[in-house]
Amino acid sequence: MAAMPLTLSDFDYVLPPGLIAQEGLLQRDQARLMILNPSGRPAHGSIQDLLDIFSAGDVVVINDTRVIKARLIGKKDTGRKVDCLIVSGAGDAAEKEALLRGKAFAQGATMEFRSPSGETLSAEVLEWLGGSKYKLRFSRPELIEECAALPLPPYIKKPLAEQERYQTVYSRHAGSLAAPTAGLHFTPALMEALKAKGVKFATLTLHVGIGTFAPIRTEVLEEIKLHAEYFSVPEEAAKEVDAAIAEGRRLFAVGTTSVRTLETAMNGGKLSAGEGWTDIFINPGYVFKTPLSGMLTNFHLPKSSLLLLTCAFGGRERILEAYREAVEKEYRFYSLGDAMLILRETR
Repeated sequence: MAAMPLTLSDFDYVLPPGLIAQEGLLQRDQARLMILNPSGRPAHGSIQDLLDIFSAGDVVVINDTRVIKARLIGKKDTGRKVDCLIVSGAGDAAEKEALLRGKAFAQGATMEFRSPSGETLSAEVLEWLGGSKYKLRFSRPELIEECAALPLPPYIKKPLAEQERYQTVYSRHAGSLAAPTAGLHFTPALMEALKAKGVKFATLTLHVGIGTFAPIRTEVLEEIKLHAEYFSVPEEAAKEVDAAIAEGRRLFAVGTTSVRTLETAMNGGKLSAGEGWTDIFINPGYVFKTPLSGMLTNFHLPKSSLLLLTCAFGGRERILEAYREAVEKEYRFYSLGDAMLILRETR
């Protein structure tokens, strides 16, 4: 009898709410690390173990995107609270698309936001774009940065004591609505120690978009469509990755965003430099084009596209069994939690 096709429910697991990390560790590189070797039981250590795992000549691909301040909390013209997340409209453009939480907003409705210094920013609803998405016109778009906060995932209930804790230490290009969380574990000292050992870093960019806040609403994997996200692969990164592939050196990706960018830009066994938009959806059955030896990633939400990518890379049963073990051993989950290194045989 033919096996039943996988559905979204096949990527579910039970997580006690107390294991959802509400803040990052004071020392980023002290996070726990589960190591999944190609065979055998998972090993348990810390991020510092990367110093022993990575070797001279290895290339580690990182995403240098930086999270923008895009969440505004204010009041509607009726006096009610309004929660606004700007999702498009770069720079000082007055018109921007945003998600508005709450009851429907009529065309012409206005809202106000205050900066810490007391400046007032107002916005008017120009158009409903479907769901909770609207087009807004801001009175003083140059004030958004001052009035807004980082758009933390909804499962993080505790305010960040330090805003930079939700940025990687190598973040450079602003544009993300969420952090590439696997990279949050690196410190300048750890990166310098790895470089001194002969490990090389290849830097690319993928700006995490609105899709990170949108739950998947279909059980049928073939019907899942992801929002397009901007990516850029510099010439230097392409040369570094191509040289590693040509010379048979190991290649590692930090985070699912790095994997998605590599898989989008990999053509004929070589990484193409350039920029564009990607809506690539990677799930079990996908044939990877990049000969990755491993992926460093955090523990993801049940039934999420990130978990599906992780299962495509490491095998569904293997990954879900590792998640069950992580729960038993009380790993810290999600964006500010612990990490997993999935190792693969590539040759």
